[in-house]
Amino acid sequence: MNIFETVRFALRAITANKLRSSLTVLGILIGVAAVILLVAVGNGSAQAVQKQIESLGTNTLTVTAGGGTRGAASTQNTALSMDLVPALADKDEAPHVKSVSPVVNGSQSATYEGTDHTITQFVGTYPGYVGASNFKVAKGALFTDDDVKESRKVVVIGSTVVEELFGNVDPLSKQITVSGKLFTVVGVLAQKGGSGFNDPNDVAVAPVSAVQESLTGYGSLNQLLVQATSPDAVADAQAEITAILNEKLNISGSSTSSAYRILNQSQLLETRANTAQTFTLLLGAVAGISLLVGGIGITNIMMVTVTERTREIGIRKALGAPKRTILTQFLVEATVLSVIGGLLGVLAAVIGSRFTIVSIKPVIVPSSVALALGFSVAIGLFFGSYPASRAAGLRPIEALRYE
Repeated sequence: MNIFETVRFALRAITANKLRSSLTVLGILIGVAAVILLVAVGNGSAQAVQKQIESLGTNTLTVTAGGGTRGAASTQNTALSMDLVPALADKDEAPHVKSVSPVVNGSQSATYEGTDHTITQFVGTYPGYVGASNFKVAKGALFTDDDVKESRKVVVIGSTVVEELFGNVDPLSKQITVSGKLFTVVGVLAQKGGSGFNDPNDVAVAPVSAVQESLTGYGSLNQLLVQATSPDAVADAQAEITAILNEKLNISGSSTSSAYRILNQSQLLETRANTAQTFTLLLGAVAGISLLVGGIGITNIMMVTVTERTREIGIRKALGAPKRTILTQFLVEATVLSVIGGLLGVLAAVIGSRFTIVSIKPVIVPSSVALALGFSVAIGLFFGSYPASRAAGLRPIEALRYE
């Protein structure tokens, strides 16, 4: 009997018990789909975090102060001041620094013709902040250095702010009331992709002098956003910033970490990537347990099948069927069940990946599909080997006597 006849007999045996075979296939389907989808969720989460970090610019450094609080909801810096900006921007002292932008931010309530919206990120800064943060102006223009010097109340707003306050109305040259102060809209930022609960488009950027004068007061800065000359120069820029801050703030080496922090986006990206990879592997391992359960299901059904078909096996062996043919048939039956379940599992995973799962858009990893399919075939062979060898080892005379 050739392999094609063996496969035909195996398929006939599988279709003879449709419900039992369907339940076995379902176990493999769930296992394969779970492996692919959970790995896709981990991969989607990793890509979302990566995009969010990259949206800040991989050649940027964020300097924050180490201590001091004001209010219950937010941490305010006590050491960073406007005097540090020209020192950090000095090309002689910091040749690898391209720009330095002071940052004063917080949420502010804005109103336009009776429509209210709380802007989660109302940023007071320099014009260079927009480019350093990978924002682009889609409409209108960015405020200028002269606007900063003159403390003009002009603002550039994100797409979410436009939608919430203006709807279909053109926001350019319109005035919005921000915590009781009038600001004129001079530009609209291009939409920026984001993930999770933070909306990067719910933002407004204005001259730092106007924000301090009208909204926050002349206290310390929340951050200093430093842009290096290139991604390769980030480490050199960080060393230069550290030296300047230590000198200007009169900080000794032992107290540097408590006085201020420098967040390197490249290092954060690498750390996040490693964490996401570990998380994805963990999800895949957990999902692999369901594949193992499906394999046990294959063993169970094949054992039942061997028992039910003991007399058939005896007749075939009495007619001269070799042990190898019996072994191959039952192995093929187990493998066909696992392959069908694997293919249906891949289809279910592809369909499932089109939906958002726990606020994450799954991104299927091709290698996980191949691994899950290969694993399902291996499970069919492994868990089907014992029932198949048991069937092949039956003695014809005992099998013919079986009732």
